[in-house]
Formats: sequence, structure tokens, C-alpha cells
Amino acid sequence: MPSYDVVVVGGGAAGMTAALYALRNGKTVLVIEKEGFGGQITHSPKVENIPGFLSISGNEFADRLFGQIIDQGAEFEIETVCGIEDKGSCKLVKTAEGSVYEALTVILATGVKHRMLGLEGEDDLVGEGISFCAVCDGDFYSGKTVCVAGGGNSALQEAILLSEKCKEVIMLQDLPVFTGEARLQDVLFSRLNVRSYTGVRINQLLTENNEFRGVVIEHKESGEKEEVLSDGLFVAIGLIPENDAFKDITDLDTYGYFDADEQCLTKTPGVFVAGDCRRKNVRQVTTATADGAAAALAACRYINEHK
Repeated sequence: MPSYDVVVVGGGAAGMTAALYALRNGKTVLVIEKEGFGGQITHSPKVENIPGFLSISGNEFADRLFGQIIDQGAEFEIETVCGIEDKGSCKLVKTAEGSVYEALTVILATGVKHRMLGLEGEDDLVGEGISFCAVCDGDFYSGKTVCVAGGGNSALQEAILLSEKCKEVIMLQDLPVFTGEARLQDVLFSRLNVRSYTGVRINQLLTENNEFRGVVIEHKESGEKEEVLSDGLFVAIGLIPENDAFKDITDLDTYGYFDADEQCLTKTPGVFVAGDCRRKNVRQVTTATADGAAAALAACRYINEHK
């Protein structure tokens, strides 16, 4: 028999919730995470939209969830999964470090990465002036000035939410025009506290005493540089799924997300997906945990039918 009933690839909210539900159903579980447990939620110093918590930091939420699955008996490894081989009744989960783990089922909860600007000091300011989610972090900037980097639908939607709370929202788009839906543009740019720059490149982050203070933009056409002062910067220039290693056992959509619906099923029996890595319209911690539960219960049904 394989060593584990369930191997979960990814230790974010979706992956750890999947582990919790599988453990509660009496299954043996290994969680493999390549970096740090918690995923994107750890970038938020204060979260106020998780049911049952008036306010909690992303790190504390991740720590509680990790402690919960360890108490339930989960095992974990810090390794990078580079492929899965389907042996029918057994799945071989292979890592870049050379390990091979056997499992009856696999849940892929690989998450996504936010596309970054690639500027010096950017990583150090994530959660400390640089944010990615207006729903999660917008309240921190009530009555303040923020910049939003991006010009697509996601950036426009983030900016609309921020414009309801912030003193001023400054849009920074590197293309000559905004590419999001005209309807969203009409809503956003009708608001008096919103102004915009197009055709500009952000090429420096401004800090004072290690605190974010704004950005330096360069006008592409003229080469002129300008300081834009703000209290925060929301980066909305896209998400990057990291699913290529699994494209032989799952279907991917044109954007590289697992092409699966809320049932979290894939074309390979015994392989399931959960969280931001799959095709979906809403990516929040609550939708990630919902996917984790759905995928785990589907995996348990599969195990019970085939074990």
C-alpha cells in the first residue's frame, strides 16, 4: 500500500484546510511546501474578513492552521514538488530534492504568485506599504493616499474599492491606455479623488526610515522622472500560477490555471486541485479554504471506493 492516503502539494490556506479535512476523516496526510506555510495570507499584517475573527494577522492565522493540522497528525516536508507520476492505484510525488512519496491521492494546492515590479527593496516592503489586495488591506489606508500599479480589470476593481476609503487614489499604468473594461473605467474615473498617469514606468520605491513614502515614475515618451508621494502602493499587474510541472496529469487553461470547477476534480482519477491555482473568479482566503474542504472530501470518497 502507498505510504500516505493523501499528499497535499502546497501549504497555503487551501492546502492546510485540505489536510485538516482529510485528517478528520481518518486519512494519513503529508503536506509538502516549498517555502513557508501560509501562502499569500502571510503578506497581510491585519486581516478582517475571515469569519470568526474580528481581526487577525495573516501570520497568526497561518500559524494557527498549521498547529491545528500538526495536532491532528499531519506530516510535512519542505521540498519542491517537480512532478507526479500516475500509477493508477498509486501516485508517485517527486521532488527536486530527489524524494519520491507514494500516495493513494494527491491534492494540488500550489497557489499563485503576485507578479512583482522587480524593484530594489520591494520584497522588504510587502505588507509594510506594498499590498496586493484592497479587500484585505484597504482599511489600513482609510483617509490616506495610495497608488495602484496596473491598468487591467483587477487594477480598476482594486482602485474602485480603495476610492471608497482613501483620500486619493493615483493610478499608474505603463501602457498608453487603460486596458480594463470601459464600464469599470467609467465608474473609477468619475470619482473626484482619483487621478491617473499613463505611459509611465515605476522605477524606484521611495522610503524614509525604512517606511514606504511613494514612488519615482518615468514618463516613457519624454524620459522625464517624477516623484509621486503616497502612503501605500497596491500592485495589480497580474498573478502567476506555477502549474506547468503538472500539465501532463491535469488540464490547464490559457492562463496556466488548473482547468477545474468547484468540484476540484482533474482528468486524472485520484488527483484533485484546490485554491487560487485553479480557474476561478474570486480569490480570497475563504474561497481557498472552501476549495480545500471540497478537494479533501472528494479525495476521501475516492479512497473509500478504491482502498
